[in-house]
Amino acid sequence: MGRAIPLYEHSLTDHLRVLGEDHPQTLTSRNNLAGAYKAAGDPNRAIPLHEQTLADRVRILGEDHPDTLASRNNLAHAYQGAGDLNRAIPLYEQTLTACVRVLGEDHPVTRTVRDNLRQARSDSA
Repeated sequence: MGRAIPLYEHSLTDHLRVLGEDHPQTLTSRNNLAGAYKAAGDPNRAIPLHEQTLADRVRILGEDHPDTLASRNNLAHAYQGAGDLNRAIPLYEQTLTACVRVLGEDHPVTRTVRDNLRQARSDSA
């Protein structure tokens, strides 16, 4: 994953330059870079990008947009990966409640969030 990070960084730079900060593809590009940092074991770089992406998606797309829900899950997962279950678990709980309400019990994103919450609770026990 480490070799992919420069490509994700370049992609984000290009999206910012061509499409601007608020374009949904720019937000996706930032999310992808954050995921690459997380996968490379660098939560100190991943978490701020996930936090920024979530804040921007809430502002631009709204609280209940599926991409916003996915960003909330991604941030919780990054917190969990960094060992910060005190922030991960409540965020997963909030996200699961919203996913059930917006997407339904059986939606793939809802199932993913539910599984992630179950794992986080198991990690905290």
